[in-house]
Amino acid sequence: MLALLALAAVFVALGVWQVQRLAWKTRLIAQTDRAVHAAPVDPAALPPGELMPYRRLAVTGHFLPQATTLVTGTSELGTGYWELVPLANDRGGTVMINRGFLPQGSTIAAARAAVPAGPVHIEGLLRPTEPGGTWLRANQPARDRWYSRDVAAIAARRGVVVDPRLFIDSWQAPVPGQPVGGLTIVAFPNSHLGYALTWFAMALMALGGAVVTGRRQ
Repeated sequence: MLALLALAAVFVALGVWQVQRLAWKTRLIAQTDRAVHAAPVDPAALPPGELMPYRRLAVTGHFLPQATTLVTGTSELGTGYWELVPLANDRGGTVMINRGFLPQGSTIAAARAAVPAGPVHIEGLLRPTEPGGTWLRANQPARDRWYSRDVAAIAARRGVVVDPRLFIDSWQAPVPGQPVGGLTIVAFPNSHLGYALTWFAMALMALGGAVVTGRRQ
């Protein structure tokens, strides 16, 4: 009986934890939704604390085509590459831009040749850097093979200095011969309520078992 009571206490604690996680996830989803639908702003106009993922940003400057990097990845279009290009902005800094998705078989030479040479205005979503690689494959900077969008490592390999906090997924409209932007997935699974109900149900079962066991004893 004591073991069942202990289990019930554990299950209740896990249920309460999931309720707390539910509240956190609900706030996160609401904050992200506000960020995605807010008007785009220049990142220089934002306090550091407001540089939250999925914030809509707008930057103007010119690309550095020779620093273009292809990162192996997948999207709703299949397997291919994300094209990352540093952008020297009008304020004297450099920002890493994910211009979009290229199909498998694309070459770095062709990608660099297709990067716009003149001034550009980029709008997109702020994303976090992805250091190290994926859980299956590590990045290989020395061989210029990339499996995650590690902003600092890619910039170092290309010899440019960027602010690693400012990594922008472009939402540019589709243009023939250019990477396909606007493929950022903004979705957060939220199953914490189901988990909480499951733990509380298991706690009730354990309590019921303890009651039955106590009566038999």
